[in-house]
Amino acid sequence: MKVIFVEDVPGLGRVGEVKSVADGYGRNFLIPRRLALLATAEAVNSVGARLAARARSEAQTEAELGEVAGKLDGVEIMILAQTGGKERLYGAVTAADIAAELEKATGIAVDKRKIELEDSIRQIGSYEVAIRLARDIIPRIKVTVSEEASSEGAS
Repeated sequence: MKVIFVEDVPGLGRVGEVKSVADGYGRNFLIPRRLALLATAEAVNSVGARLAARARSEAQTEAELGEVAGKLDGVEIMILAQTGGKERLYGAVTAADIAAELEKATGIAVDKRKIELEDSIRQIGSYEVAIRLARDIIPRIKVTVSEEASSEGAS
């Protein structure tokens, strides 16, 4: 039996491929689970049209992400934090803090999970931070952490 795959099936086929499989496997497993369709001319055209639409959508999304990356690349943000002794922060600057400050500075909302920090920032200084928008779209921003002005002596 010839089937056309609608979903990727590991070890067997990828979306859009037409392959021969055992009749029982196709009839009892692949087709009922909507992993594949019987390979008729109509089904092949339908899957081909779906793949083309998906490719156009992905290309448009990638172009939009490239535009956002262009706006973010090289942006510098400043974060004020309370410090203890020896330029160490009381808390830490996390990806959520960077995302919030980046949105204030640029107006572009970035998911905190896309910000790549090896570890939280715990000292005053300047850091280069990567933002992974897509697999190969990674703008870099500069984060400067400085000491918050304290209001000591006000009693």
